Amino acid sequence: MTVTTSRSQAQRLAVDMELILAVDCSYSVSQAEYQLQMNGLARALRSPAVNRAIHAGHYKRISIALIQWSGSNNQVVSIPWTVIGSPNSVAALSERIGKLPRHVAIGPTSISAVIAKSLHMFNNSPYRSYRKVLDISGDGRNNDGVPAHFLRDVAIKKGITVNGLAIINETPTLHHYFRNAVIGGQGSFVIKANSYEAYEYAIQKKLVREIAPLPIVQNTF
Repeated sequence: MTVTTSRSQAQRLAVDMELILAVDCSYSVSQAEYQLQMNGLARALRSPAVNRAIHAGHYKRISIALIQWSGSNNQVVSIPWTVIGSPNSVAALSERIGKLPRHVAIGPTSISAVIAKSLHMFNNSPYRSYRKVLDISGDGRNNDGVPAHFLRDVAIKKGITVNGLAIINETPTLHHYFRNAVIGGQGSFVIKANSYEAYEYAIQKKLVREIAPLPIVQNTF
């Protein structure tokens, strides 16, 4: 069955959140560094902490998609929307991610373009949820296309949270750039990894934080 934007919201399978993982494949990312991202992400998904976060939700399932990206014309959906919740579904997605080849041509860094691509994906998602989160990992500033904050602001207006994982091996202040120009929306945050070798720990920490249900904020007067 082909899912279209005309499909009513009520017909869509409910999940606790829709999460897009956007993986940097630009010039600055070597093949070895690409593989560290994929292997780290695959292992993080299998971790008990991430699985506890998934099962803390009401439906005990989330939908995930993965985009590889570099320049303005280079964003590839390597894994389309996929629901995970059961141990088998998590293991299957983890194995799939660990085996993913590099699909996108190397190029400049267009964070704005991957946000635009993600907006389209959220708009055409076959699932429904109250939380839509874009998780951008990268090791450099936006240097291609419109400034990142232009599209970040569009995402916020559409109720999408943009989180960042700044890999600061080449740019020590990158996490500050992510904080000012990339992240935004309800509960948004940035985590830094000091190297690609530290990516696995950082992405696991990040996934736990963004998948876990948001706390209920009570107003006090």
